[in-house]
Amino acid sequence: MTDGIIAVAAGYLLGSLPFGYWAGRLRGIDLRLAGSGNTGATNAMRVLGMKIGLPVMGLDIGKGVAAVVIARGLSENNLVPVLAGAAAVVGHMYPLFLGFKGGKGVATGAGTMFALVPWIGLAAFALWLGVSLATRYVSVGSVVAAVAYPAAAFVTGQPWPVRLFALGSGIWVVWRHRANIARLRAGTEHRINLRAVFAGRT
Repeated sequence: MTDGIIAVAAGYLLGSLPFGYWAGRLRGIDLRLAGSGNTGATNAMRVLGMKIGLPVMGLDIGKGVAAVVIARGLSENNLVPVLAGAAAVVGHMYPLFLGFKGGKGVATGAGTMFALVPWIGLAAFALWLGVSLATRYVSVGSVVAAVAYPAAAFVTGQPWPVRLFALGSGIWVVWRHRANIARLRAGTEHRINLRAVFAGRT
């Protein structure tokens, strides 16, 4: 029980590390006051450019991976890594160090899934990237991936903690994107500038 509590607490603290915010502050920019106002990788790419945003995404993914790996080292209970990964996602969305206002949890959730079921995590990431580039809307890619990875977890018969985590995360990610969905319906959602992406800047 103690190991499980430590693992979940460690997951939350890892998730709370605001890499996007810190990267912005190094450039004199507060991501909470720019772009979408989120401190996650998508807004970091939009405001700070791809050369900074992509490493931020890698670090946000790494938080989810690290939470699961640490939990597995602390406990043999298969539920604990799932809880620790979920805590990392919660920490990213509601970080202790930024007044509980963070990102939307997509990258950190993907990292958690990479660690729990690698092939589903990779497939979901590839789907997110492909849909985002094809539609030029990161939010569409995020919502599609959020629906796809719990579906994959259920269809392939993953252990119930993984299925529950995938379902809960997917629902929560879609909920966090409700403003984006409203902007998509209104035709005002921010599009990816593909030329800028491949040039390495926003």
